[in-house]
Amino acid sequence: MHSTARPSPTKKAADMLTSQNTIVIRAAHREDALALDHLAQLDSSAVPAAPILVAEVNGALRAALSMGDGAFVADPFTPTAELVTLLEVRARQAGDDSRAGLRERFALWSDLWARARPGAV
Repeated sequence: MHSTARPSPTKKAADMLTSQNTIVIRAAHREDALALDHLAQLDSSAVPAAPILVAEVNGALRAALSMGDGAFVADPFTPTAELVTLLEVRARQAGDDSRAGLRERFALWSDLWARARPGAV
């Protein structure tokens, strides 16, 4: 597995993101196990720890990132630095979403608690 340090993007990698390629960022499923194993073997690494986000280009798995520790694997034969960046951005968004949900639940709980106090209207 890799740390979060990546090489700088190349023109070829930038072309991949701006061309007619279909890029999908999603949560990994059980059905991805073989593709994740294959990707990890290509990268001479272990499969990242769950939960995992994956990046597909035109339906092929090209990169995967652990949402827990940020470790990733990527296809060494394809430009993937930007894909890993997209995965990191999505992982941060997901973390922000869950924290926002916790804040909303806390606010709701506080409101309910305040209403339940004796003398509250």
